[in-house]
Amino acid sequence: MGPMTIAEVLPYVLLGTGTTLSLIVAIGAQNAYVLKQGIIGKFVWPIAIFCILSDVLLIGLGVLGFGALVDSAGWVLEILRWGGGAFLLTYGIMAARRALHPAAMTVQQSADSGPQTLSKALTLAAAMTYLNPHTYLDTFVLLGGIATQQGDYRWYFYAGALLGSTIWFCSLAAFSRFLRPVFANPKAWRILDGAIALLMFFLAYKIIFSH
Repeated sequence: MGPMTIAEVLPYVLLGTGTTLSLIVAIGAQNAYVLKQGIIGKFVWPIAIFCILSDVLLIGLGVLGFGALVDSAGWVLEILRWGGGAFLLTYGIMAARRALHPAAMTVQQSADSGPQTLSKALTLAAAMTYLNPHTYLDTFVLLGGIATQQGDYRWYFYAGALLGSTIWFCSLAAFSRFLRPVFANPKAWRILDGAIALLMFFLAYKIIFSH
């Protein structure tokens, strides 16, 4: 197979970008966490980079064919299902307590109530990413399966997928800070934490009770 032209590979790159964006743009635990850290302006770029590098690893393993292994290892997904559900329930309860707390919340107070060190912030990001069994289904099984269907062009699909991940998480980190004036109002924090709590409860229910 000779050298490929831009016109030949571009459709596969765009397919990878579009498919990845369609999966990760939907609000989830990981995105909610990045958004909140961006609003308070604490560790958001390291967290965003961590999310991108996680996609580099997970989608890459999917392209290499690890999706079939995950699909057959039902016991692994079962452990992740219960562990991830318990984690999301706990995080949701914490958010609900903040939403129901009568004290006024400010950007600084919200920052003080979150992870205080980079290592703790990244540990929480890792939990959001790797304790969710849907992460593996999206990256290993779905994206990996689509990539293998592209034959010799699968690595161009992979490059496009990483481009989509990079665009999304960098945009989330960069533009979330523009919401800070909105969250100067303490009521906005209560609404956000209430929405995060409901999202976590919904995701926990979906993870635990759906197969």
